[in-house]
Amino acid sequence: RPTPLFTLSGSLVTVELLFVYEEDRCALCFPSKVTGDLEDCACDVETIDGFNNDQLFPKLQTLLESDYFRFYKVNLNKPCPFWKVQSHCGLKLCAVQPCSPNEVPEGIRSPSHNKYSAEANDNQDTCEQEKHLGAVDVSLSNETREALLSWSKHDDEAERFCVVDDEESPDSQYVDLLLNPERYTGYKGPEAWQIWNSIYEENCFKPSTIQRPLIPGFFSVLLRHFSLFLPRSGQCVEKRAFYRLISGLHASINIHLSARYLLDDSWFQRKWGHNVTEFRQRFDSELTAGEGPKRLRNLYFLYLIELRALAKVLPFFQQPSFRLYTGRPAEDQKHKELLLDILQQARNFPLHFDETSLFTGDEIEGAKLKEDIRLAFLNISRIMDCVGCFKCRLWGKLQTQGLGTALKILFSERQIEALKPKSSGERPSFQLSRQEIVSLLNAFGRISTSIRELKNFRALLAEER
Repeated sequence: RPTPLFTLSGSLVTVELLFVYEEDRCALCFPSKVTGDLEDCACDVETIDGFNNDQLFPKLQTLLESDYFRFYKVNLNKPCPFWKVQSHCGLKLCAVQPCSPNEVPEGIRSPSHNKYSAEANDNQDTCEQEKHLGAVDVSLSNETREALLSWSKHDDEAERFCVVDDEESPDSQYVDLLLNPERYTGYKGPEAWQIWNSIYEENCFKPSTIQRPLIPGFFSVLLRHFSLFLPRSGQCVEKRAFYRLISGLHASINIHLSARYLLDDSWFQRKWGHNVTEFRQRFDSELTAGEGPKRLRNLYFLYLIELRALAKVLPFFQQPSFRLYTGRPAEDQKHKELLLDILQQARNFPLHFDETSLFTGDEIEGAKLKEDIRLAFLNISRIMDCVGCFKCRLWGKLQTQGLGTALKILFSERQIEALKPKSSGERPSFQLSRQEIVSLLNAFGRISTSIRELKNFRALLAEER
C-alpha cells in the first residue's frame, strides 16, 4: 500500500504527492536495515561491521591517542580562495585552542623528522645538497637552485590530491586533536550550506538526476527531500565512485555531530551525547525521502576505499628507516609496531575494494579522467578554507587531506611496490610527509568511529520501538 510522505500546495510552490510503498519505507527507516552487498563492491555491510567494531576500532583508537598522531599542524587562517567569507563564527564551541610550543614533543616540532628518522633525513639532506648543488656544478646561480627546488616541489604537488598546508608558515600551528574533538558546534545556516553546495554542485561529479536547492530556506530544504537517487545512467563507475566518497564523508561528519551533540549547556555543566532526533533528521528514510540510507551505504563504501589504501601503503611503513619519531625511542618503537599490526590487519581483510576496476578503458581517456578527479578533489580541499567555524575547518581540512592521501596511495601502486633501499641521495619512489600520515590515520579513525557509532544508534533506535 502506497503511503504519502509530504504534500504541499501554495502560491509559491506546488509539490506533487510523493508515495513510497510501506514495506520499502520500513526497510529503510533505521540504520539496522542498511544491510547486504554494496554497489560496485564485492563486500557487504555485515562483514565491515564485524571487522571494524570487533577487530580494528579498538587498536586504532589506541594508536590515535599517541603523541605522533594527536598533534596535527594546520593553518586555520588561510583566506577563502573562492568567495568572501563575511565573518568567522563567533560561537564558543567553534573555537580551536592551538598548542603552546612546549606542549608538542621536540621530535615532532623538528622539521627533519617529517618523512623518516632523524639520521636518515640528515644524511639524505646533506647528500642531496652535495650531489645536486655541489658535485654536479658548483657554479649554479641562485635562480637555478631555486628553480631546481621549485621543480622538486612541483613533482610532490603533482602527486597530491589535496592542498597541504605549508608547515613552515608562521600561520601554521600545532593542534591537539584529543583536546579539540569533532562534535556539534552549532555552525549552520546559509554559510554552512554554501560549503556543501559548492562541493556537490561544482566539484564531485554529482549525477544530474540529483538536485540541490539554489537558495537555502524552508521551501528549498523541503524540495530537496524529493530529490531521490534515481538510476545514474550514463555515469561512469569512476565518477560514481568519487561522488559516493564525498557523500560518505558528509554522512560520517553528520554521524559525529549527532553522536557528540550538546544535550545540556547550563552554567554548572555541559553534557554531550547521542541525539537520536538529530540522527533521524539526517538519515531516517521517511524524513529524507529515502536518501538517508543511501548516504549510510556511501559511508561503508568510503570505509572500503580508505581501508584499501592502508593495506596498499604497508610497505612504506615497513621500511627500517621509517619511524614514528617523537624523540622517545621506546614509545616510538611500540607505536610503530602497533601501526604495522593495524596495517597488516587491514591487508588481511578478505573483501577489499578492487581499484583495478577503475580506469580500465582507453589509456588516454583514463589518464584524463584520473587527472579530472585529482583536480576536483584538490578543489574540494581548497573549499575547506572557506568554512567559517574553526573547529569545523580543522576537521574538514584533516579529513579531506586524509582522503586525498588515500587516493594518492591507491594511484601510486607502482611507486610503492618499487620501494627499496636507495643509494645515498637518491629520491625515494614514494613519499609521505608527517602531515599526510597523521591525516591519513585520523581520517580513517573518523570513518571507523562512524561505523562504530551506527551500532550505538541502532541500539538507541531499537529502544524507541
